[in-house]
Amino acid sequence: MTHAHHAGLHDAPYLPIEDHGIIGDLHTVALVGAEGTIDWCCLPRFDAPSVFASLLDAERGGFFSVRVPEVERTKQMYLPDSNVLLTRFLAEDAVAELYDFMVPDHPACSAGGIRQIVRQLRVVRGSARVDVECRPAFDYARAPHEVALVEGVGAVFTSPAGHLVLRSSVPLRADEDAALATVELSAGQALSLTAQWEGEPRPVDCTEVDRLLDDTLRYWDGWLRQSRYQGRYREAVERSALALKLLVHQPTGALIAAPTTSLPESPGGSRNWDYRYTWVRDAAFTLYALMRLGFTEEAAGFVDWLHDRCVEAPPDTGLQVLYGIDGRAGLPETELTHLAGYRGARPVRIGNAASLQLQLDIHGELMDSVYLYNKYGEPISYELWEALSRQLEWLEKHWEEPDDGIWETRGGRRRFTYSALMTWVAFERAMRIARHRGMPAPVERWRDAAAAAYRYVQDSCYSHELGAYVQYADSDVLDASLLVMPLVKFVGPADPRFLSTVRRLEERLVSDSLVHRYQADGADGFTDREGTFNLCSFWYVEALARAGRVGEARYIFEKMTTHANHLGLYAEEIGPAGEALGNFPQAFTHLALISAATNLDRALATQRGATTRHCRR
Repeated sequence: MTHAHHAGLHDAPYLPIEDHGIIGDLHTVALVGAEGTIDWCCLPRFDAPSVFASLLDAERGGFFSVRVPEVERTKQMYLPDSNVLLTRFLAEDAVAELYDFMVPDHPACSAGGIRQIVRQLRVVRGSARVDVECRPAFDYARAPHEVALVEGVGAVFTSPAGHLVLRSSVPLRADEDAALATVELSAGQALSLTAQWEGEPRPVDCTEVDRLLDDTLRYWDGWLRQSRYQGRYREAVERSALALKLLVHQPTGALIAAPTTSLPESPGGSRNWDYRYTWVRDAAFTLYALMRLGFTEEAAGFVDWLHDRCVEAPPDTGLQVLYGIDGRAGLPETELTHLAGYRGARPVRIGNAASLQLQLDIHGELMDSVYLYNKYGEPISYELWEALSRQLEWLEKHWEEPDDGIWETRGGRRRFTYSALMTWVAFERAMRIARHRGMPAPVERWRDAAAAAYRYVQDSCYSHELGAYVQYADSDVLDASLLVMPLVKFVGPADPRFLSTVRRLEERLVSDSLVHRYQADGADGFTDREGTFNLCSFWYVEALARAGRVGEARYIFEKMTTHANHLGLYAEEIGPAGEALGNFPQAFTHLALISAATNLDRALATQRGATTRHCRR
């Protein structure tokens, strides 16, 4: 059956990816469309099966909508310094406001132990008809369910995959497997709803919801106050920090790459992946970004999670590329053939076969973040040091093997330059920690390995003909990941080879100041094109700022901020017409924004200082 829940403001059944906000409770998130529909939510945690997934199948995926049908337009914003989303329904003779949030899992929040979505609609002016429709679809729409109305409470949806309790301050009616309500409200009146995973049915009223809202706002405000960022891009940086915090799984400290699966990297294409897992690389970069701002508790939680992965890893294998949030290693990739896919983009995948790939670079990001945590956070434990040393011993033996690379290509293994670069980082940072802390270490062997990796990049991965570092030895393929060279201190920002590489990247990979990951020529195992990669665009900003091209860096950074959605959130990529592509919101983009903003601030301050000194002469 077709649902009109997305019609009206947007005639297509699928909202653009960017027309969403997210709310979350540090266990999972929900995507809320600009017209008040929750069209994606996995309960009770990020990597659990979806309960609402009309984002991936408008017909059968399941959704939870609260709508005011007679409106001309809607506007969305976050309440200041929070992850509480406000959707405003605006008509000539009425204004209604929908507050959407989840209660963080924190002792300061009275209901923090319960996974629930809280929705309250208040009419501010005039009177409005409100339509409510809750139509879950358990286990990625594979498990059937029954709905039972409970008088004075709401409805209970029961399925073999779990049950959902919908509590409502207005009477509901059942329609097949959905619960509906239609109500007329006038100014000053409100409607309160909570969708709760498991738990007992009990009445809900506005005072309870008001208390939960106050708790939630107080939590987010208190959390954000830890931020040390004082620069000129405060709004973008703090929104990025708030988004990253929503992607941290509180109980384990793991950080997911994005809360969605199978949102396509090219319209209607097949580059559709499940990002609801923890990539060692992404999480290590995130730790760095949060520590830059002063959020050390999250960094400590992730280091604990990492410690467990390193200790568990068998001595004769390197770390896996990605893990489940609970640390599980097996993430078999399967296709959900019964789901239509976002705007027909198939396959819809769950699980991720990249967990079986060899990506040697992760040891570099890992050691870099551990080095920073040891320096600016807490001194690392001897046990973690021993486990890391075992990983480096493994890397010593294997770093010269071909691997699948940072971009997880599926076109066969090569000796990627970025992997060798990050091998140098791994051993160089390990030596720094050993020196700084006096930790026992085979420093001479590490020095030799670092030197060999350094020479390999300089001697085999730089093309004199092209005047650029290339994607892998003896190739002429350019790769934007090499923009990190000055960021990780491999080269100085004004190094002639690096500056020449930047110029080549600008010729071939930069389009309207946005950066493609690499030249997609089909050798990566895919035929469909992809958009520009937001992470690389922010790396480009940082590289320019460090290289002294500060005016350009600022222009491109501020241009990038126009590609955020109306709430300051980014998907993974940007399409040719400026549309969001890929999973949403993506941690990698937000952490790169934070890093670029802090470095750009520093460069602008230095430049300004130099100007004033010059004037005073």
